[in-house]
Amino acid sequence: MATWKNISMQDAMSPLMEQLIFFHDHTLMILIMITTLVTYIMATTMNNILINRFLLEGQTIEFIWTMLPAVTLIFIALPSLHLLYLIDEVNNPMLTLKTIGHQWYWSYEYSDFKNIEFDSYMKPTNELANNEFRLLEVDNRVILPMNTQIRILVTAADVLHSWAMPTLGIKIDATPGRLNQGSFKINRPGIMYGQCSEICGANHSFMPIVIESVPTKNFLNWLNKN
Repeated sequence: MATWKNISMQDAMSPLMEQLIFFHDHTLMILIMITTLVTYIMATTMNNILINRFLLEGQTIEFIWTMLPAVTLIFIALPSLHLLYLIDEVNNPMLTLKTIGHQWYWSYEYSDFKNIEFDSYMKPTNELANNEFRLLEVDNRVILPMNTQIRILVTAADVLHSWAMPTLGIKIDATPGRLNQGSFKINRPGIMYGQCSEICGANHSFMPIVIESVPTKNFLNWLNKN
């Protein structure tokens, strides 16, 4: 149980995902306040014996219950729009990673370097080490440097796929004949797990994504070895 919790609720590893978590908490607090207020009003109304059967209108209360939701929506919409623009913005990337979805594996190309490309398949259960997760580990991990602005280009070779990495707050559809773009920055070292989020066929659930974030020096050593 503890192992599955660590997989499904990974900590944020990018500034964008941290902002998404803050926005989630902000919106949840507003929803809790609304739920508490409505519950209180319903309880007091049902227990109130002072009822005016001849009340036809109340312009003051109607104005209040029209304006309060409008103001509440503004408090939700402004940070939401801000986040949408941050997600779409690509800020002077220092590294470009191209991802190609296949049935049923991923191919990666480091466009800034020559001959750095590989396929990434899910590891069979009988080949897993003791510290690797079943159905989530791959034979070739994506190695990326931390504290580096990275641009990712996503496409597909056959059918629709979706490259999703929850810890980075990024999810990009892989469409045949179309090149979609995203950007992220990893702010600490570690291993991240994701999966294809589009139903792409019989083995859809067997094409995981694994990113290993390392210091820049280790990344350069990895490039030299490849």
